[in-house]
Amino acid sequence: MFNPFFKNYGPISILEIIKILNIKVDKLNSNQEITDIKDLYTANTSDITFFHSKKYKEIAKDTKASFCITTETLKDDLPKNCKPLIVENVLVSVSNLTSKFYPESINDDFDETVISISETEFKDKVKFGKNVLIGDNVSLGSNCYIGHNSIIEKNVNIGNNCSIGSNTIIRNTIIKKNVRILDGCVIGKHGFGFFPVKNKNLRYPHIGIVIIEDNCEIGCGATIDRGSMSNTIIGKNTYLDNQIHIAHNVKIGENSIIAGQVGIAGSSVIGNNVKIGGQAGISGHLKIGNNVEIGGGSGVIKSIPDNTKVMGYPAKNIKEFLRENK
Repeated sequence: MFNPFFKNYGPISILEIIKILNIKVDKLNSNQEITDIKDLYTANTSDITFFHSKKYKEIAKDTKASFCITTETLKDDLPKNCKPLIVENVLVSVSNLTSKFYPESINDDFDETVISISETEFKDKVKFGKNVLIGDNVSLGSNCYIGHNSIIEKNVNIGNNCSIGSNTIIRNTIIKKNVRILDGCVIGKHGFGFFPVKNKNLRYPHIGIVIIEDNCEIGCGATIDRGSMSNTIIGKNTYLDNQIHIAHNVKIGENSIIAGQVGIAGSSVIGNNVKIGGQAGISGHLKIGNNVEIGGGSGVIKSIPDNTKVMGYPAKNIKEFLRENK
């Protein structure tokens, strides 16, 4: 499952895509219909993908996509089944094309569809506080609680035995069973994705969602952005403390514990059984292995292998850190 919420306005012919990208392509033998735009992991033969960094070289060589938006320096790392479409700026081009497939994913204005929960089918199904609003395409499981002044905006599925705190806003999110969302959270809104282009900022469409698996707890004031080209995922039995920010496309494994004021930048992958101390920061596009422990206040700028303890800035093996700071 990728995104069951945003409407895909495809297919778009490859000739039309070439026009949108404003490029010239030699030896194009077909006018194939392209169904969707996806990342290198999930793209199939009917999709177009993108490749913008050497970090994804190993993944790129196995992509099943028929076409890939990329650069002159990266094109040779693609498999023969995938034709490169050469552009100057990959991410700007991807943004322009994604907005054609998913025009409703760019902006995140307030949800005009919301009505009082007392006017919905849920009024006798869940326990709720004062001034609770519900949007379109929302489902709520049994034995759920929703606190005062909370808004469950459009496109939200909440499982059984969940508790949503007061002053919380949720949209474009799937919440599984036995999840606790504490007060003041914002979940499923547009991430911090834009590109400066000719003295203005181009907003990047976010077509992913947030998925929170069973038995999780999300602390007060946490913000979890929905994915841009994939989903943001919080694994089973993972607990987040207060005032944590999880950026778009981040994937956190199972049984992890993250202390207050931690920030995880976009597209980083956190393994299972990970412990992160308060006020640590993790840069984007990193892989943090299983059973890793990150000390409070650390700055992680490189990927960390399994079963490692790190601390400091830049984060390093904890024995080395302690030796240097006696």
